[in-house]
Amino acid sequence: MQFRRSALAKQNSPEELDLPLRFARPPGRLVMAVSVLVMAAAGYWACTGSIVEKADAPGLLTHAGGSYTVQSPFAGQVVRVQAREGQLLPRNATLFTVRTERGDRAIFALDGGRLTTLLAGVGSVVRTGTDVASLEQVRGPDEPLLAVLYAPAGSGSTIPVGAPVDLAVSSAPRETYGVLRGKVRAVGRVPQDRRRIAAFLGDERLAARFTRAGDPVAVVVELRKDAATKSGHAWSSAAGPPFRLDSRTPVTGTVHLSTRRPVEWLLP
Repeated sequence: MQFRRSALAKQNSPEELDLPLRFARPPGRLVMAVSVLVMAAAGYWACTGSIVEKADAPGLLTHAGGSYTVQSPFAGQVVRVQAREGQLLPRNATLFTVRTERGDRAIFALDGGRLTTLLAGVGSVVRTGTDVASLEQVRGPDEPLLAVLYAPAGSGSTIPVGAPVDLAVSSAPRETYGVLRGKVRAVGRVPQDRRRIAAFLGDERLAARFTRAGDPVAVVVELRKDAATKSGHAWSSAAGPPFRLDSRTPVTGTVHLSTRRPVEWLLP
C-alpha cells in the first residue's frame, strides 16, 4: 500500500506554480534549429526550383517521304539482281530479273529512291505479292534527315510543337558522344495502327515493334544543324560522333514537355 499512499500524497499536494520554467536542453534546441532550416530550405526550393516534365518514346532516323516496299507482281525465280543496297535509283529502275513460265521478266523500283533493303537474291523463289525490296523516297543525297518517334497515345497529346528533344542514337554511344539535339516539328492527331506505320516505314517488323504496347502517335522531330560537327548536326557534346548519320538508325527520344515550380503542384 506504500504506492497508493505516495500517489495520494502527490495528488493532494498544491500545484508547483512557483517553480521556474524549464527550457529545452541543448540537444533539443539543435534538433529544432535543424528542422527549421530544413523547412526553410524546402520552402525556398519549392518557390524557386524547377521540375522538368519529360516523355520518352522510341523511333528512328528517316526522311520526310518515308519508305515503301516493292512486291513481286508475278511468281518465279530470281536469276539476276540489278541494284545494290544504298544505291539511289531513278523511277522505274530495274531491281530484279525473274524467270517465270512466260519467260524472264523485270521487277522495277516504281517511284525510285534509295534502296535500303534487298529481301531477295539470286536463286530466291518468289510468289505474287512477295516483298522483295524496300526503298526510301528521296530524290538526292542531300535530303535532310529527321527523326520519327512513336509515343503512347496517352502522352502524345501532351507533346507541344516546338518542344526540345534529346535523341539517344544507337550507333553513337551516349556516354561518349552525348545526345542529338532536335525539336518537335509535328505531332499526329490520331494514333497509327500497325498497317499504317508499316506503309510509311516499309518494314513490317519495325511496325510490330512500335505498336507492341498499342497504337502510338507519330512525333516528327527536326534535327538541329551544326556545320562544325562531322555529322552536320548539333549534339550535347562539343563535336558529336566522327561520322555522318544513316537513315533507318534506331533512336530513343526524350521530349521536354514543360518546366514547373514545385509549389505549383500544391496549388489548386
